Parts: sequence; structure tokens; C-alpha cells
Amino acid sequence: MLQAQIFIDKDDLIGTQPLYEYIMRFLLQQNIKGATMYRGIMGFGANQQMKRPDEIFSFDEPPVMITFIDEDAAVQNALKKLREEYKGGFIITHHVDLFEA
Repeated sequence: MLQAQIFIDKDDLIGTQPLYEYIMRFLLQQNIKGATMYRGIMGFGANQQMKRPDEIFSFDEPPVMITFIDEDAAVQNALKKLREEYKGGFIITHHVDLFEA
């Protein structure tokens, strides 16, 4: 199985829709087995500027990570189609093992 993680800012938009909502709906349409969105407390990216959205008077955009897991081919296919729609964000993948009791 393959896990993908997509790092974006919570306030990013695609058209007029929040990007995180667009991505989650997109993953549903791709029949991905499972996805979760996490809101970060603090973070920084390639610009090396710390984002602290919970501080008083902060105008920083909260960092967000969307993670999803499925069979390798399904994840690769979804990411390829997503990149056709949206070029931004930072995406990583890694192989995972499904632990079954």
C-alpha cells in the first residue's frame, strides 16, 4: 500500500472553493480507501518563514496536511490526476504495511 501526504495552507483556494475541500472531494471521486485532513499548529515551508496561526494578531495561514492510503496504483493515479488540476503544494509518498489483527 502507498500513503500520500499533501501539505498546503488552509486558506489556499482552487477557484472559489477551499483547496482542502476540493482535494477531499476529489479523493472521494477517485474511490480512495481513506483520507484525513489535519490542521497544523505551527509550520514552515520552503520560504523558511514560521507560521503560527494561533498567536494573537497572527495573519498566518494555518498549515494543513491531507493524508490518504490505498493500493499503489490508485494513489499514483489520483496524484497524477490531481497534478493536472493543481500544481502547488508539497506532496510526498511512502510505502506502508496494513496491520491486521
